Formats: sequence, C-alpha cells, structure tokens
Amino acid sequence: MLEHGETFEDITKDFRWDIPVRYNIGVDICDKWALIDPGRLALIDVDPSGEVRRHSFGALRSASNRLANALTADGVSCGGGRAFSDRVGVLLPQCAETALAHIAITKMGCISIPLSTLFGPDALLHRLRDAGAKAVITNRAGARKLAALRAILPELAVIYSIDGAADGVQDFSARSASQPEEFEPVDTASDDPAILIYTSGTTGNPKGVLHAHRVLLGHLPGVELSHDFLPGEGDLFWTPADWAWIGGLLDVLMPALHHGIPVLSHRFEKFTAEAAFTLMKTYGIRNAFLPPTALKIMKARPTSEHVSIDLRSVGSGGETLGVELIEWGKSVFGATINEFYGQTECNMVISSCGALEPPSPGMMGRAVPGHRVDIVDATTGDILPADQEGAIAVLAPDPVMFLQYWNDAEASTEKFITGPEGKWLLTGDRGKKDKEGRFQFLGRDDDIITSAGYRIGPGEIEDCLHTHDAVKLAGVVGQPDATRGTIVVAYVVLREGVAASDALAEELAAYVKSRLAAHEYPRIVRFIEDMPMTTTGKIVRRQLRDWASAAAGD
Repeated sequence: MLEHGETFEDITKDFRWDIPVRYNIGVDICDKWALIDPGRLALIDVDPSGEVRRHSFGALRSASNRLANALTADGVSCGGGRAFSDRVGVLLPQCAETALAHIAITKMGCISIPLSTLFGPDALLHRLRDAGAKAVITNRAGARKLAALRAILPELAVIYSIDGAADGVQDFSARSASQPEEFEPVDTASDDPAILIYTSGTTGNPKGVLHAHRVLLGHLPGVELSHDFLPGEGDLFWTPADWAWIGGLLDVLMPALHHGIPVLSHRFEKFTAEAAFTLMKTYGIRNAFLPPTALKIMKARPTSEHVSIDLRSVGSGGETLGVELIEWGKSVFGATINEFYGQTECNMVISSCGALEPPSPGMMGRAVPGHRVDIVDATTGDILPADQEGAIAVLAPDPVMFLQYWNDAEASTEKFITGPEGKWLLTGDRGKKDKEGRFQFLGRDDDIITSAGYRIGPGEIEDCLHTHDAVKLAGVVGQPDATRGTIVVAYVVLREGVAASDALAEELAAYVKSRLAAHEYPRIVRFIEDMPMTTTGKIVRRQLRDWASAAAGD
C-alpha cells in the first residue's frame, strides 16, 4: 500500500516494492480474507432483472474451491511450468461466476483467459486456438458460439455453462456442487504465469499478453493513487467496464478484493446515463472507474448537472480528459476525476491524484511510485530533455510488466529497447514530460485505434473484410468523434462488377460486427477507387487518416 502524504514527492521518496517470492492471486483476493473474516462482503451481484445476490469472501472461497476441484477432475491441471499450465477461458459478463472462475483458475496454478461476450466466432477462434485453451467457463450465449467451433478446437476438452447443461456442455453449478469444499491452492511463485489477455496490434491478429501473479501487486500503487488512497472507510467499487478487459479486471475487481473492498457487478443491456446514475445512487457506490466515453454519455444527459452522487473517488483512463469534463465531474460526483495511463502489457504506470494536487489541463499525471517512466528516443533508448516529444517508455524490470507475448518471441523482443539507463518497454505512444514530471499524451506512433476506451487493431478488421465476396481491398483507420473519441472507419475498394451502395456499406459493417465484436465494426464504410499503397504493398494509413480527419471536419 502507498503511504499517505502531502505531495507526490512524499509518497515516492520512501516507496519500495515488497514482492514476495511465493504469491498467488486467487489466495490473495479471496482465501486471505475468507480465513480472517469469512462473512466479510465481497460482491454485490445485481442481475439484469434487478435481483441482488450478496457473496461473502467465505462463500467465494468455498465456491471457487469446488470449481477448482471440478476442473481438476475433468483433466485441467498446472504442469508446474509456464509452457505446461493449462489455459482456461472465462467467457462471461460481469457476475459472481466470473470472479470465482478467475479465483479458482489462479488458485489451481493455471492461466485464465478473460474473453469478452462481445466477441464473435472469429475473434473467439483465434484466441482459444492460439492459447490452446483446455476449458471454457461461459453462459448459454457463449456455449452457442463455441458449439460451432468445437470441431476446429481439438484442445478444448471442457465447457461449463452457468445456465445449465447442453450438448457437450456441463452444468457449471451441478458440476461444482458435486465436488469437495476444500482445495489446496498451488504454491505458485510470483513470477509464474496467471493471466493471458489478448490485445490488438496494428497488423495481424491480436497478441496474447502473458502476465504473472505479481501483476496484481504491480497494479496496486496506481489503483490506490487514482482513487485517492484506496482503501477508505465505506468504500464500494463499481465500473461499467467489462471484466474481460484489463481495466475492469485488474483496475477494479482484483485490487478491490485484495483490499477487502466489496465490488458491485452489473451488466447493462445498454449503457445509458440514466441507468448508471440510478445504479450508483441505489447502491451507494463510493468508488468508480468510468471510461471517458461513459463520462461523456453521462454528461450529455440533459439534467446531469442536477444529479448528486456522493463518490469518494473516480478514476478514468483510455483517453485524455478535458477541463470541462473534469469540472463537470467535480460538480456531479463531488470528487476529482483522476486520469491514469497504461496498456495491457504494462498498466497503471502514470496517474493524477486529486488528493495530492489539482489536475493539470492536458496532462495525464505523474509516474506512479515504483514505476520508472520517461520519454525516450525510440531508436537509441536515451532519455530526452523536458518538453521534448518522444516515446513513452517504462524501465524494466517492473512487477506490473508482462512476461512475454504468447507464441511470439520476436514481438516480445521488439517491445523493448536498451539504452544507457537499462532496458525500456516501449508503449508505442508518443508524449512529453514537463519539468515538474507531469506527462502529456500526444498520440500513438502506430495505427491502433482507441474508441470508447477500447484498443482496436485495424489488421483484424481488414482481414475480416477481405473475406467478404464484395471486397477487393480494405483499409481501416480511426476518425475523430465527439462522443467516442475515435470511431472505426473502413475504406473499401470493391471487386470488379460490384456496385457501391448504402445497403452494401451497412452489410459490410454488420459482417464485421457479427464475426469480431460489437465495438470493432466500422461505423462508417467509404468506397474508394484506389487504395493508397507503398511501393512494398503496404496500405498508407496516414493518407486514410487524413481523409477521415477531413471528413470529420466537414
């Protein structure tokens, strides 16, 4: 935990990491509290109908133990090494079963794969096949998607559904209930792998980011700072962010449970300002991670300035926050929205903190204690002077830093550069640092699209479009958007004899949406005669971005 202080300098100068040699996430966020105070509240699960289930740490321990025993009985195991621990997918929305699945898998010494319910069959197939997943825990909707993939996923041996048994799918509750309540967690090292999260790249399919158990400990200073020194009396955490993303799982769920703070889980059929305000008021939410798009939607509600929500802390990350949004947050939430920064490979390394200083317009914040973050020359690894643009980089080793990309040693090596200070992880983002140590985000030095807080790689969308009979070439970029920050736009060259039309544009958008994910489909499809290409055959996305920016301006 961070020690309280009056300034950033106070909390940074004496900070030292205390990472134990042996450490297990599942034990830390569940069994630890269950043995101290089994009745302590861990989760408030509000289902879409409004039914509320409350779960204590003791109940989570018993349920996760039974699940761990069931998975073990069905052949899922830890092989004692990174290459051999079985991988288990968790394809569920926010609910109690999602939490206890991650707890059980990590207590087993296996590797959990968070999977979004937004994913279509192509997106699921890549992740499960690349990871060699042995089992998946899902619901009825997820089981239907997986049914069409079983024949081409030979390593997928076990599927549990929380909605009951089906053809080739076991009943999650019944299978767990038949198992013993006691389970001996595997004695994992803090460097043993625990979580495999797939993140989008600029080319090809998403890469699997492999994290060790220590990743949670590495997150804690940033989470504590962005929430004005978590934990506090009466804290209750909630986020609309999917627990399948690092922002929901490792910025909210796991850190809160580490501190013994209850978490509210709820899955909106569709996020609306009215629903969010009502949920927060009804359950007395005290701490919230609200992505910028959620904040913009809430702010756009006509009477939002008259809403009074008594929050102790608000964190946000994924896009730069404007002064107007921060001021609105103060008046509505009674708390400063603290901006933080990171990426799947190395998260929560920069943050602001309203408890220490007022936000600085246009700045993300300062390096979180324990993390060495700087602006470097991406070619030499030299640290650049204050106020000079360069690559945002994090010095290795760092407990929050990933172990490697799954099945991609070359990409793992290319993520780092060695300079005079040591080995730097390059985030792929451009920025500046002022003389006081505050960081400014300037943009990506690759083609990643950040839309509504999601990181979206154009390569996967282009590959999907290229499988459509009408498409000859496709190039995908982001276009500035007032609500989402950026929206996905596809530029398409049609095959000979195919006519452009609004109906075809809608068909292509729906085609991507049904095969990848609801947040990845192009919201605008534009037809062009010729694709701008380099002499080596690569799409000149800079030209496409210029066209998109001009169209946004128009």
